[in-house]
Amino acid sequence: MLELPKCNADTFQIFLDEFALTNPQELKVIFLDNGAFHKAKRLQMPNNIVLIFLPPYSPELNPAEKVWWTLKREVNLITFETLDDLKNKLTELILKILSIEKIKSLTKFNLYLSAYQTTLYV
Repeated sequence: MLELPKCNADTFQIFLDEFALTNPQELKVIFLDNGAFHKAKRLQMPNNIVLIFLPPYSPELNPAEKVWWTLKREVNLITFETLDDLKNKLTELILKILSIEKIKSLTKFNLYLSAYQTTLYV
């Protein structure tokens, strides 16, 4: 988990660099929307990361949306006294779902699974 102050090309580069260091021998595939900072020309793509851009205006295809939906569902009716209280609650929730099995269960889309199976067996 990495908390950064902004969403821009500079912080996205920090994310990519840090993510690349986690299990560096593993190939990481990231599904992204078409945010400008995701496509900045100055980004230096680590060798073990591949970006796949989703079609515009198609959040239903983004596996991360299911993770966000899960987090939002847990906090949407709570009033937090401070931003730190919200941050602490979100950290608690993220740590609770931070297992490969839980992430897989949240983000598995049948269309992706069938595409992977077709690709793997052809």
